[in-house]
Amino acid sequence: MPETRRWPSRLRRCIVVATGPALVFGALVAPSAHAAPADDVRINEVVTTGAVNDSIELSNQGTAAVDVSGWILKDDKDSSEYRIAAGTELAPGGFKAFDVHGQFGLGSADQARLYRADGSTLVDSYSWTTHSSPSWSRCPDGTGSFVQAPLTLGAANSCGGRTDPTPAKWPGGGSVTTADGSNVFGEDLSGLYQEGGVMWAAQNSGKIWRLIPDGSGGWKPDTAGGWGSGKKVHYPDGSGTPDDEGITLTGAGSSGGVYTSNERDGDNSGTSRLSVLRYDVSGSGTGLSAAKEWDLTGDLPPVGANLGLEGVTWIPDASLTSAGFKDSSTGAAYDPGHYAAHTGGVFFVGVEGTGTVYGYVLQDSGAFTRVATISSGMSGVMELQWEPQASRLWVVCDDTCAGQHRTMRVDASGAFATTAVYQRPSGMPDYNNEGFSLAAAAECSGGTKPVYWSDDSNDGGHALRKGSISC
Repeated sequence: MPETRRWPSRLRRCIVVATGPALVFGALVAPSAHAAPADDVRINEVVTTGAVNDSIELSNQGTAAVDVSGWILKDDKDSSEYRIAAGTELAPGGFKAFDVHGQFGLGSADQARLYRADGSTLVDSYSWTTHSSPSWSRCPDGTGSFVQAPLTLGAANSCGGRTDPTPAKWPGGGSVTTADGSNVFGEDLSGLYQEGGVMWAAQNSGKIWRLIPDGSGGWKPDTAGGWGSGKKVHYPDGSGTPDDEGITLTGAGSSGGVYTSNERDGDNSGTSRLSVLRYDVSGSGTGLSAAKEWDLTGDLPPVGANLGLEGVTWIPDASLTSAGFKDSSTGAAYDPGHYAAHTGGVFFVGVEGTGTVYGYVLQDSGAFTRVATISSGMSGVMELQWEPQASRLWVVCDDTCAGQHRTMRVDASGAFATTAVYQRPSGMPDYNNEGFSLAAAAECSGGTKPVYWSDDSNDGGHALRKGSISC
């Protein structure tokens, strides 16, 4: 499969690399230290099929930001043109993906080309003869040959340099019991978040539940404050039925609002609406209109309307800075002071259709900035939970991945990386578990603490189940 590329004239040699029966042609010599910053921009990943529409990712391998405003992406036809929006910069070491399907399609035998704003200066190009499965990725980033690899749009490519740990036995007891006394919820119960003696739950059909202990180790609806049947939720203008999938709180607890991740409006179910909503839950009415919406749809690669934002969790700024977290939007260490008022933390959301996790600073003004793009290594993400006690991020898949759970921590490069892969507990059937929540450290007893799952399919007439995990 040939790769064609036009390099700056000062690059005087080209290496031909054999990759199986085909040849890949690519200059593997990096630009000199005195090269103009624009020479560091490369096509780094191409997606031509799958849950994510046709996309081209650019990378900046240099040490200075590059303004790519007005630069042009094309396929193999000169008439095709996607012009990059004004004000677009690539941070040093940064990655940015552009969904081009609204302007042209990328075929099974096609080409991606990058031109400067003048439309005649070719910066980089890549050709292929078969659709990506799921991604054509340059390995190593910015300099290597293109290979088939996992989809990592907006982040470093998955080039096989780091392998995930072998799936391990669940780190707790194998026993799992039901944790709801009767068939209260029906189907569609999804995200969970435990706040002391309260369990918050999101239901896909447009409800939030406030649950309290039932006296037997499980949970039941709180009958006070209008919560007896859950509260119907709506968008800020009082319209629609948000398909709320995940739920979380900030350091202020529920007094600071309850946040949900949503993939679409149930009243317009064929259209994606990837947003985070904040609800004031202090009132006694039976319905809730969101106090704020951060609509992330335009900032994320498009997915099917029912394959959008599933999990959401909030990580305090202090936890991120102490771990050396790197802000992908700046290419430097994360600095909370770089952003206006924003709840004192970063919201991480998981996309079902791609298995990708994104980190966002959601400002009180309604503005937002993406500060992380993380490949989970799984085909889907259904739940995210930050566990302060262990300073780790839980990334959970449902029966799509046989109930796999992964933990991540910030590594030496400042990015979240997988630290462990766990099987579901031996006593847990392969249910459609879309919610997962861990009890706080205060509930540790005998070296274990409770954990809970919500089953979207309400198998056997139960939506909540309880297990244990080592403290």
